[in-house]
Amino acid sequence: MTASIKAGQFAKLDNGTQLHYASAGEAGRPLILFVHGFPEFWYEWSAQLPEFGSDYFAVAPDLRGFNLSDMPSDLGAYKARHIVDDLRLLIAHLGYEKAIIVAHDWGGAVCWNMAIALPDLVQKLIIINSPHPYLFMEALAKDPAQQAASEYMNWLRNPGSEEALAKNNFALMDGFFNGMGQGDASWYNDATRAAYHACWARGLTGGVNYYRASPLHPATATHRGPLQLSLNPTDFHVKVPTRIIWGENDKALPKTLLDGIENFIDDVKIQRIPEGSHWIIHEQPERVNQLIREFLVD
Repeated sequence: MTASIKAGQFAKLDNGTQLHYASAGEAGRPLILFVHGFPEFWYEWSAQLPEFGSDYFAVAPDLRGFNLSDMPSDLGAYKARHIVDDLRLLIAHLGYEKAIIVAHDWGGAVCWNMAIALPDLVQKLIIINSPHPYLFMEALAKDPAQQAASEYMNWLRNPGSEEALAKNNFALMDGFFNGMGQGDASWYNDATRAAYHACWARGLTGGVNYYRASPLHPATATHRGPLQLSLNPTDFHVKVPTRIIWGENDKALPKTLLDGIENFIDDVKIQRIPEGSHWIIHEQPERVNQLIREFLVD
């Protein structure tokens, strides 16, 4: 038996940020937190919340800068440490000391950092198509194929990219889902499209600012990106039990980003889906739910 989704909830955090969230299930059950990426919002998890709300308290926030959550105007507000702090405070606001984390894309980037910096908060980490930060940094610095695949990041960092994304009724944004030659886009039907357009109409600058605030992008003549970083790989060790679901037909985040990941995680298992794209959550929601279930009892 699945649980119904309750949206329209807001958490005023101790750092002053207000986050909107949707949930399913009863507070007091174990907390499972679903964290979306770009250009999505809590609705990315609309097939997961009812499923896991049957025996967990399943919560999916809009990250700061997205949809109904606060959208700070300061670019520095979108650095990873602030997003991590939002999630830390949201867990506390909901009355918990830790959570199971399921995260995709930018949500994954944030939650990798949270698991590294605040392991006591994370009971288990389930990552879907989001590279480990050190391995991604290395690939952006040294791998021409990854640099080419990530060139879109530099386009998004440019002034005015949000206006270009919104042009012609979000034509470019629709193309992210149904025009990239990835997987089966039949999930992006009229109702889903309308939900995403309503989200995007509330503003795109916050989401784009995640790219602008990050050093992880291909180097350019004016921004050295990962080349300016001098990082110690031992600082990126993950002690939390981690399970990874990876759609291998991801054009922006190829499967090579998984190479060597076992060197950074004490307890890791990977489920590869060869035909799955970056949007595997939408393409095969039942399979993703089954894999999450298996990981939770593993």
